Amino acid sequence: MADKKTGIDQALIRDLANILNETDLTEIEVEQEDLRIRVSRAGTPHYVTAPLQAPAPAAAPAGSSAAPAAAAESARTSKNAVTAPMVGTAYLSPAPGARPFVEVGASVKEGQTILIIEAMKTMNQIPAPRSGKVVDVLVEDGAPVEYGEALIVIE
Repeated sequence: MADKKTGIDQALIRDLANILNETDLTEIEVEQEDLRIRVSRAGTPHYVTAPLQAPAPAAAPAGSSAAPAAAAESARTSKNAVTAPMVGTAYLSPAPGARPFVEVGASVKEGQTILIIEAMKTMNQIPAPRSGKVVDVLVEDGAPVEYGEALIVIE
């Protein structure tokens, strides 16, 4: 059985987006074998933005240990967080009403599906990058996610 290519060719999507910009088209679609990609502006202006940066933390009152605790939490989250490999909608379970793939406190193995991201009407299973314990789920079921957004923390 032939291996199927999993994942999306981001270079192809960028090329298609560039064609939209150069030709002033509103939509373009390409089909190769069993893969079909459509890029659309939907009639809205095209803006390129830099990745969002976290706002500066508010100053903690004198004598408070909140700031060091928040900094430690942020460092732990960024180091151990599984991030979104694409833009889409995150689903924590395989079907509506079904048990979630993982819950806080659960042990996961490397390669185990931890959630699904729907992108361009395709359900993409997101595997755990390493084995460990789920200490936090940072996204809600059905929530939109951005590329690079922290989704789940595995220690």
